Amino acid sequence: MAYRKLKWYTILLAPLIIGGFEFMRHTFLLQYIPMATGNYYITFLTFILSYFYATWMFRSIERINRRLTEEQSRRAVYEERERLAGELHDSIAQTLFYLNVKLQQGQMEEARFAVSDMDQQVRQAIFNLRSLPEEGVSLKQRLSKWLKEWSTLTGIEIIPEIDIPPAYFSSGDEVQLFGIVQEAFTNIRKHAGAKKVQIIFTILADGWRLWIADDGIGMMVDMNPTKKYGISMIKQRAAAIGATFDICNREKGGLEICLASHARESKFG
Repeated sequence: MAYRKLKWYTILLAPLIIGGFEFMRHTFLLQYIPMATGNYYITFLTFILSYFYATWMFRSIERINRRLTEEQSRRAVYEERERLAGELHDSIAQTLFYLNVKLQQGQMEEARFAVSDMDQQVRQAIFNLRSLPEEGVSLKQRLSKWLKEWSTLTGIEIIPEIDIPPAYFSSGDEVQLFGIVQEAFTNIRKHAGAKKVQIIFTILADGWRLWIADDGIGMMVDMNPTKKYGISMIKQRAAAIGATFDICNREKGGLEICLASHARESKFG
């Protein structure tokens, strides 16, 4: 609605100024304002009114765009909260079912492992919910805090190298990027059997790059990584922010995930 009004204001401004002035001059002022003088007056009047109108219009467009951006960011945060809540619910339900089966079978060691795993999932999910952009801190701070907590919960060493200027990404992009890191590290905790993880997140002159590598078991040769839920989710999130995505085994063992805001000529070392 606001854009429609601006469109009609823009269409009608020049005809109303020029037509209105010429009508008034020919009807009432022709004997006072000669034709040549009138041309100067209408040019100057059109310039002044167009300047003030354009200034007001662009300010209005900026306000509208800012409000739309804020609404999109809030929606991204709410959607991420709902996704995390649903994921937590499903995970706990599956773990409780598994725990009940093991208790009925008298397998106490497996039951204790299930309880420990559920405790870790709940702790991590609560921290994930607290780590969304509404906290008002930078992405670098939230990632650093989350990675430290993740390392404490899992006992896996993290070597971070994160260099992201404040407010570099929009809130919506921050939600997607944070989700990518969470999915990658969740897969490492569940499947990699790793002892050490390295993450490099840097901003370059031509975009940004994110590289995550572990020293675990890597992928099986015949395994299609896109069929795994976590990898599929990372791929979808990368596409949502216009980033490229690659995943492969490392020569030294383990798995690496590479994302970038443009096509890369080379990988991290």
